[in-house]
Amino acid sequence: MTIAETIHDKLQNAFAPTALEVVDESHLHAGHMGSRPEGETHFRVTIVSAAFTGVSRVQRHRMVHEVLAQELRDRVHALALQLRAPEET
Repeated sequence: MTIAETIHDKLQNAFAPTALEVVDESHLHAGHMGSRPEGETHFRVTIVSAAFTGVSRVQRHRMVHEVLAQELRDRVHALALQLRAPEET
């Protein structure tokens, strides 16, 4: 299973989103700090979930970082997040 698939599955299970997109942008960061030749280090994630209703932007990020703690510690260097509640779309 790829890192992108792992991220997708964990976020799907944690937030039951109505929309979820995980994009591997590692190729855009080749040669930059944290990049690896095999890729899968830089991701852009968009989530729309009721779990974010009434939750601050900072807390939303903390929630996602908690779910992906292992990946962020071991493999993922950068994670760009767009986190919205359904009424914000």
